[in-house]
Amino acid sequence: MRVLVVEDEKDLNRIIYKKLKVEGYSVDCCYNGEEALDYINSTNYDIIIMDIMMPKKNGYEVLKNMRENKNNTPVLFLTAKDTIEDRVIGLDLGADDYLIKPFHFDELMARIRVLIRRKHGNINNELKVADLVLNVNTHTVKRGNKEIDLSSKEFSILEYMMQNVGIVLSREKLEEHIWNYDYQGASNMIDVYIRYLRVKIDKDFETKLIHTVRGVGYVLKDKEL
Repeated sequence: MRVLVVEDEKDLNRIIYKKLKVEGYSVDCCYNGEEALDYINSTNYDIIIMDIMMPKKNGYEVLKNMRENKNNTPVLFLTAKDTIEDRVIGLDLGADDYLIKPFHFDELMARIRVLIRRKHGNINNELKVADLVLNVNTHTVKRGNKEIDLSSKEFSILEYMMQNVGIVLSREKLEEHIWNYDYQGASNMIDVYIRYLRVKIDKDFETKLIHTVRGVGYVLKDKEL
């Protein structure tokens, strides 16, 4: 899952970045509202974590611009502005959640999981396709009675594919959601990870879930193409 952190307090920005990376998210960071709009207009994010009081453009202005341009990416405001009036302004503009500074990081992670689940229409922490079950909260994967050990990148790719079950995802789309702008790896890295996933997810099972659509990309579904 790809996250944008918009926070002008550089120490807090760095701490949030490190915490999200440990949790397996792909993270981009910026420090003012104009930079935020550049990032937002350049790629798709699963969630945006944004301060309100920032240089150049504040969080309200960024959010207003997003919603006017039909960008419905979930936005979680991190802010010291804790009055009812402040929250009403943000919610009326289209904010999805508020977290008041100082905050506990476990609560931040929980709220992120809720917003991402809501975005993809899930009501709990589990994604299921046939006998494959992925738990977003515990980062565990099982197929049938077999527990499957995945790396953080393998988990992220599988999670994204399960959130888009039946939808063909191009290599570019997968790469965009798994790596941030700093990534400079090999151009065939998605193909490499798909091979890893096939060995772990499909090899020992009669029904194959990961399918190749030649010239397009990959799709996860429980029926043969």
